[in-house]
Amino acid sequence: MAVAARLRSAGARLARPPALRRWLGTAAAAEAVAEPGIARWEPMGAREYYDYRRAIYGDITHKAILVDAAGTLLAPTEPMAQVYRTIGEKYGVNYSEDEILMRYRRAYAQPWGRSRLRYVDDGRPFWQHIVSSSTGCSDLQYFEELYHYYTTAKAWQLCDPDAKYVFEALRKAGVKTAVVSNFDTRLRPLLQALNCDHWFDAVAVSAEVAAEKPNPTIFLKACEFLGVKPEEAVHIGDDRRNDLWGARDAGCDAWLWGSDVYSFKEVAERIGVKV
Repeated sequence: MAVAARLRSAGARLARPPALRRWLGTAAAAEAVAEPGIARWEPMGAREYYDYRRAIYGDITHKAILVDAAGTLLAPTEPMAQVYRTIGEKYGVNYSEDEILMRYRRAYAQPWGRSRLRYVDDGRPFWQHIVSSSTGCSDLQYFEELYHYYTTAKAWQLCDPDAKYVFEALRKAGVKTAVVSNFDTRLRPLLQALNCDHWFDAVAVSAEVAAEKPNPTIFLKACEFLGVKPEEAVHIGDDRRNDLWGARDAGCDAWLWGSDVYSFKEVAERIGVKV
């Protein structure tokens, strides 16, 4: 009920005259470009955006940090195409890494017709489709070996080597933290394998909440788990549409990893926590 009410509230904020709505810089506002009778808009600058937020919420103190997983908190230790080829060689995969990458991107970009979500439960049907499309190999043993590899600490590393100290400082300062990720149910055991699950008060996984970014529902769920209002949370992620615009549609603040912020220490300092 709380999530539904927040979604209605977010929708009401976006149901503004075109002259104002063009400033939002959100996924929902981006749809205005295609609407008849509405002039093309340009994303606002940082100062204009924060003036807009301040006009709605006043001076908000960030009480929670939401963090994207892959690409922000975590990164693969080896290029995906290299892993697909190396493991696949014994199963007859002979595509080059460039070809695997091209085929992977093409398959990943296609609509997933079997369900509304790509990641349902453990995501196996979706990933079987991606692996076979990328490599031309449908061998189930190959898929299982590859699938299992990406549940291990060997496959992933932290994007920021100082993350441990920063998240410990944030929690000590009373700032609530959550991972918000388009992922299947392997994310929780993966965080445990990397020994970073205890950094977070909650995990909002798309496969579990039945909503994928940029759908604001996943951000609202994370805030509900943490017991904070969306406007009291800032989301950190590396994808402009999924992370920046999606979080803003939910009413959260949002900073783009690798553009607005470059380390978790910088994130902590921006909300007034000394590391």
